[in-house]
Amino acid sequence: MDHEIAWTPGAAGEPSAGPEDVLRLLRDAVRAEPGGRVELLVAECEPCGSGEVEFEVAKGECFCVGCCIPLGIIDGYAHPGAAYPWRLESSGAPLPPASPGPGFEPSDLPRCPAGHDLFHVAVAFSFAADGVLRGISVGLRCPEDGALCLYVDNARVVPRAA
Repeated sequence: MDHEIAWTPGAAGEPSAGPEDVLRLLRDAVRAEPGGRVELLVAECEPCGSGEVEFEVAKGECFCVGCCIPLGIIDGYAHPGAAYPWRLESSGAPLPPASPGPGFEPSDLPRCPAGHDLFHVAVAFSFAADGVLRGISVGLRCPEDGALCLYVDNARVVPRAA
């Protein structure tokens, strides 16, 4: 099944005002299970120490523009409190392509409708009542024109076998 990105266009030629719009996109899309909670955050690159907030996106992962270190969306390191690495399973909406390989297909490298390929990233973590991480959603926002998309839509988080 192909991963088709649906973009919400920003004001033509005008940059987005800030992270509030991508957080709102996730807040409106993600629901906690009964008794659970949702954590929302705007991604910043901690490993490179630059506080970088722009990311390139490829094969289901978000890479810091400053140091090229991935956020850990697909392997479970995106949440600092996660006690285990995970894998993602689709919860209805298809997942972005994450297959390894020597080259990239055009669909592996999302671009906003205006053709830009750098994004601000926000992540939503959905926790069960017992505090166990159950799902993840990822929103992208083009800082150039404000276009928004839900890149990962409520994927189930499953612990990786050790």
